[in-house]
Amino acid sequence: MLIGGGSHTYEWVEKWAKTPDSESARTGWAHHGIAVSESGRVITFHQADPTVLVFDEAGELATSWDATVQNAHGMTIVNEGGEEFLWLSDNLSGQVVKTTLDGRLVMSIERPDLEVYREGKYSPTGVAVHEERYGGKGDIWVTDGYGAGYVHHYDREGKYIDSINGEEGEGGRFRTPHGILIDTRKSEPELYVADRSNGQIQVYGLDGGFKRAFGTGPGADWLHSPSGFALWDDKLVVPELRGSRVTILDEDDNPVCYLGENTGAFKLREGWPNVPHDTLIPGKFNSPHGLAVDAGGNIYVAEWLVGGRINKLVRQT
Repeated sequence: MLIGGGSHTYEWVEKWAKTPDSESARTGWAHHGIAVSESGRVITFHQADPTVLVFDEAGELATSWDATVQNAHGMTIVNEGGEEFLWLSDNLSGQVVKTTLDGRLVMSIERPDLEVYREGKYSPTGVAVHEERYGGKGDIWVTDGYGAGYVHHYDREGKYIDSINGEEGEGGRFRTPHGILIDTRKSEPELYVADRSNGQIQVYGLDGGFKRAFGTGPGADWLHSPSGFALWDDKLVVPELRGSRVTILDEDDNPVCYLGENTGAFKLREGWPNVPHDTLIPGKFNSPHGLAVDAGGNIYVAEWLVGGRINKLVRQT
């Protein structure tokens, strides 16, 4: 089955990732991220068990390892000196950890000691790192998407620097800052925040200064619920949870196309996103949550859904 069109045509591979069948796999509430290593291995998390899963290019399980987190809601791979590391953000236990690709714990980042957390919840959902290979110093940003709605900035050693919450600029207070990215497509890297419940993306300088917000508002209401980001070539790929689609943006952040759009699914389908698997529609998303793109431009989408579903969109050249 082909979706999209023109230079953005993809073959839809239904339930590409073959997670081993078990009771927990069938009944667990998948709510995790996904990432692709430089070797092309696809790394994600189990629907219910605290286990990192690694799939080969055919979607077969290559290996797995026990994690120290309860859920890898956010998954980010970085390259430091030629070695890849994996950042995991756990919205359940409030952990943010860095591991090797085979699961050895390297470091963890503590919740900042801020007044907002005296009684409020801390529930991190994403990590971005300004890598040295892109001109950075290894600074780290963490989104507290399900807690206080802040983005926290740390140095490469995990020492707290500062926080933003959207009140710095015209974009307004964050509501579910779900995903985060250092955008390296232009000469000056920028910090992108998926401000999901506001239906917009907010952009900051790496000094924490607000630059712009886009995707919603009068005359520009074309984003629904951006949940995260992946870069490929000069394109930005965005999963939209309640939009039930994947949105591709050009270098100037203009919409290029929507993929697998299933308009209104979150309103029309009773019990959404927990719908029976026999009602899922190939070629149409239900609840895209985590997303990654490999070197060839193929897109991997993990959905927020009981039992989980990871589809692959194979780019047609």
